Amino acid sequence: MVILEPPQHTLKLLRDSLPDDPSLVGGEGVENESAEVIAYVAALAASLADAQDFDSTTWVEALAPYLATLPALSSTSEDAVENFRVLAEQAALGGGNDDSDEEDEFGGEELCNIRFSLAYGGKILLHQTKMRLRRGHRYALVGQNGAGKTTLMTAIQNGKLEGWPNHLQTEYVDSGSNVDPVHEARHVLKFLLDTTGKSVEKCKAMLDELKFTQTMMDGTIGELSGGWQMKLRLAKAVLVDADILLMDEPTNHLDTGTVEWLERYLQQLTDTTVICVSHDTPFVENICTDVVHYESRPAWGPHRKLVHYTGKMSAFVEKQPQAKHYFELATTDLLFKFPEPGRLEGIRTSTQKFLEMENVNYRYPGASVDTLTNVNLKMSLSSRVAILGANGAGKTTLVKMLVGDTGPSNPDDCKLYIHHNLRVAYVAQHSFHHVEQHMEESPAAYIAWRFKDAYDREKIESLGFKISAEEQEKIDEFGLEGIWSRRMRAGILEYEVHKKNTREKDNKYFSKDELLTMGFEKLLKQTDEKIAAKEAGLDLRPCTTSEIQRHLDDFGLTQEFGTYGKVRGLSGGQKVKLVLAAAMWNCPHLLVLDEPTNYLDREALGALSAALNEWGGSVLMISHNKEFYTSVCKEEWSVGDGKVLIEGISAERKMKAVSKKKTYAKEVEGDELLEQSGGNTNANGDKYKDASVNFWGKTVSKKEVRNFDKAKKKGDVELMRKILLVPKGKLMPGHEELGDGLEKKK
Repeated sequence: MVILEPPQHTLKLLRDSLPDDPSLVGGEGVENESAEVIAYVAALAASLADAQDFDSTTWVEALAPYLATLPALSSTSEDAVENFRVLAEQAALGGGNDDSDEEDEFGGEELCNIRFSLAYGGKILLHQTKMRLRRGHRYALVGQNGAGKTTLMTAIQNGKLEGWPNHLQTEYVDSGSNVDPVHEARHVLKFLLDTTGKSVEKCKAMLDELKFTQTMMDGTIGELSGGWQMKLRLAKAVLVDADILLMDEPTNHLDTGTVEWLERYLQQLTDTTVICVSHDTPFVENICTDVVHYESRPAWGPHRKLVHYTGKMSAFVEKQPQAKHYFELATTDLLFKFPEPGRLEGIRTSTQKFLEMENVNYRYPGASVDTLTNVNLKMSLSSRVAILGANGAGKTTLVKMLVGDTGPSNPDDCKLYIHHNLRVAYVAQHSFHHVEQHMEESPAAYIAWRFKDAYDREKIESLGFKISAEEQEKIDEFGLEGIWSRRMRAGILEYEVHKKNTREKDNKYFSKDELLTMGFEKLLKQTDEKIAAKEAGLDLRPCTTSEIQRHLDDFGLTQEFGTYGKVRGLSGGQKVKLVLAAAMWNCPHLLVLDEPTNYLDREALGALSAALNEWGGSVLMISHNKEFYTSVCKEEWSVGDGKVLIEGISAERKMKAVSKKKTYAKEVEGDELLEQSGGNTNANGDKYKDASVNFWGKTVSKKEVRNFDKAKKKGDVELMRKILLVPKGKLMPGHEELGDGLEKKK
């Protein structure tokens, strides 16, 4: 009599794995003493399968002793358990995870054949998945942003992957998204010598092959552009000659010639196994022999597993048609929504220029020759421009002049006009550096920190805007306390200057040229930036978590990551979305993208392309991804030999500039929300009304309205009464809550 009734499918798998012996098979009217043991073993196996535990040792230790009590299995119980485990594992995994279409005769020594789980923080990325690698194969690791591709390669490199063979030598070429000041201070040639153990001759020959100059070899890593730093990481990987080469976005920042060199190098490898993550589909198609895909299926529950496919990316897409977005720059469900740019004073059409350069030169301090010479160009809201050129040609140098981070070397002999109210969003190669100063904060908290004062704090504190000690000394000598406002008078930009210990009515207006002559360059840049931010309505836009999350939703960063996650837990692609969302918070007129395709997956690239084509602002990008930049840009600036050559023309676009500031509904949260629900009577809530007219019936100016709103948020009754010009001892009709001013509010 069988007491236990295990799942019938598990019991059937166990019987199928046992030898054909009459003593193990029960029949009608036949008392089978083996039935109880087999039922019990099947029940134990079902528990292990439910826990997704298919470790061979665990199964043998748990089940073999019971099967060994049966005479027919006394000497073969462990083999029977192993047969049973394999069948149960295949059934539990739905056949997909182990149905590799690789055949043993495909070639190559087996380097590893392991099963493992992988998590990051509290999130399970892979659960009881299998990975089998062969020598000489080149595997493309494919999955969406945030799936855990970089986490997997980091675990392999650090030897933290369960069951990973420790004798294998690995070399990791990372994407370069993490900026390390200590690493960047090292000298190029010495770094290569120290990390590879190779001779000076071999290291120099490798660098020569990649076109490094002697000056670059003797300089520090931090002096190299993003492309040259990636070349250095590749040079190290080639010299190390590891068993397994791990590559995370290896084509980031690389020019076309270097990508072709890398393809040729990888294709000739026979003893090294390559695992590569890249969103550059043509590159992956050219180099890979196999695809390992992060996949989810209903039978596996909520967690992903790795599934192996033999052949190139094109063969993989034929087997999985839903993955066709890897070859098409189109999005499916993901959409980006960019805020439309605000009105630019004096700009009435989308073709009217807001930026112009004539005969501009640029030379780095201490250099003997100009990096850029005789640059002539202009931009308007219709501009869609791709900047092309080899690594180190001066593309980023040109962009830094356009966004105001640097200035021409010949200011007296050239023209550089940038509209004083132009708002620029600059997503630089090393934008991650700023985000990663906030690793333990949520993305929403990072944006709140950056914009809570109604201007871009990160930009104001950058080198291009930071007031030097020399300029501060000039400000103190002049007695300048602050620049209060700005106006255009007879075509000349003038600034209202307030000096220390003077009355407001004694403020004076100075032209921009006069203030620049006094040495107040960075102070003026900060003033223009803050005024431009107010024109965008940043002083009215609430920096609350809910408002920021709505903005992050427009860039594909869901609440799970935007509000409840930390910057540390974001993938490279998710960090790009965060950087992009933060840059677009102030509704810019010009969006500058330096290598935007480096970390975004194909679907996100499709969403970015579609959003840029719908957006009403101007776009300037540096990219080596021709498929992407040609989908957006019709004008190309080729940088080389110090020159900028312009090809094509940006077509006129519909004027989408917003004529009025966007309004935002007042949000109730924190203590105010508690008060409205009866939980707190000490908060301000909505008891202070908005200001429209003062005590004497005159309309309150926009500036006073903003100051009143700030005072209202702080509960500063004294300041609110002062703005409304309420005499002491008087109550203002409609604002009785402000009291008579004789007793301060607590």
